[in-house]
Amino acid sequence: MYTTSATAAGGREGHVKSVNGELDVDVRGPGTPGNYLNPEIMFAGGYSACFDNAIIGTLRMNKIKDVSHETTVEVTLGEIEKQQYGFEITISVAFKGLDMEKANEIINQAHQMCPYSNAIKSNVKVDLKVEELA
Repeated sequence: MYTTSATAAGGREGHVKSVNGELDVDVRGPGTPGNYLNPEIMFAGGYSACFDNAIIGTLRMNKIKDVSHETTVEVTLGEIEKQQYGFEITISVAFKGLDMEKANEIINQAHQMCPYSNAIKSNVKVDLKVEELA
């Protein structure tokens, strides 16, 4: 359906550029002073956009209209074992115009649809949360 690429030079203290040039940024590791992106921020941004689109698709499949929503993805980087690192993910979707029981069904269906969720299935702990959108 779609293929793209990005190239990094210098690792967490380097530069990342996408093939189309839209992503063209210096990156630094978490906690580095200054206003930099890091791989975890970019992962959270991509995952939140992808998951929010899965919410849109799931609402459409269930013929649910007039619902507002926002998706936040929190990425936590940690050491699994010595010199072996991994993520824990929390996905929070805030809904307006949908009861919480149905919202839980929608978020679970979206989790099955989302390519990011499928890519990390069985190797990353993911917590799903539903909230009321103010």
